[in-house]
Amino acid sequence: MKFATYIYNGDEYAGVQIADKMYSFDSLFGRVSLLEFIQKYDGKPLPDFSPNGDGVSVNDVTFIAPIPRPFRNIFCIGKNYADHAKEVKETIQSNQDENLIPKAPIYFTKTAIPAVGDGATIPLHTHLTKMADYEAELGVVIGKTLSHATQEEVADAIFGYTIINDITARDVQNKHSQWFYGKSLDGFCPMGPTIVPASEIAFPPALKIKCHVNGETRQDGITTDLIFDIPYIISDLSQGITLYPGDIIATGTPAGIGHALTPPQYLKAGDVVECEIEKIGVLTNYF
Repeated sequence: MKFATYIYNGDEYAGVQIADKMYSFDSLFGRVSLLEFIQKYDGKPLPDFSPNGDGVSVNDVTFIAPIPRPFRNIFCIGKNYADHAKEVKETIQSNQDENLIPKAPIYFTKTAIPAVGDGATIPLHTHLTKMADYEAELGVVIGKTLSHATQEEVADAIFGYTIINDITARDVQNKHSQWFYGKSLDGFCPMGPTIVPASEIAFPPALKIKCHVNGETRQDGITTDLIFDIPYIISDLSQGITLYPGDIIATGTPAGIGHALTPPQYLKAGDVVECEIEKIGVLTNYF
């Protein structure tokens, strides 16, 4: 079972994918978005999702971002895989050790209004950047209001998992000496294609994560290599920021970004980027 937002016959629906069919929420809840659904349940047990009606073939729908209009910025974690932290030498942080490994999580946010979905074409903003880059990341969707949580309380507060490509304009990022602007250009937050419920993935997740550019594998990691794992990140954030159902956290990217290759390989017109995470699927975008 997977949760999704999709277009069918020109209308936007939210619902559940079971096998190769989509079942909208309409018959159960009336017309609600996936964000509204997550907020409605706020940690309460979810209803039964037995197929209701004939459903619609996944081949007849267009998936958009599962939460195309997040209610606030995406929370992001920088340099959260050791090999990636080492490959990005110019973004030196005062809180890292002699091996360039952060001693505490590096938090920032990126805008995603709207987040774009699987199959979407993303503008390269060539008037502003010549160094657009990819970052495949595991996205965590919060399902329960959480404040001052212990790490042991985190598992029950997760609604599910998705894929995020934290696209970044490296030259804009370096020019402004911060990460927000270069990661928040329009279209720079592809997400999806679906959200897999937390109940279907063992906690904490041990998932292979890859990024392919024009069929070439550039990133190849596993989420068990996170420097600061999901229980730590969510507990730490909740000590000072209340997390709400529908909040989205991008947990960091493994090594292999285009900026760190020799020579660097930035995204260009015509490129196809596939971000793949085990048990979740593949997020494909065109540039």
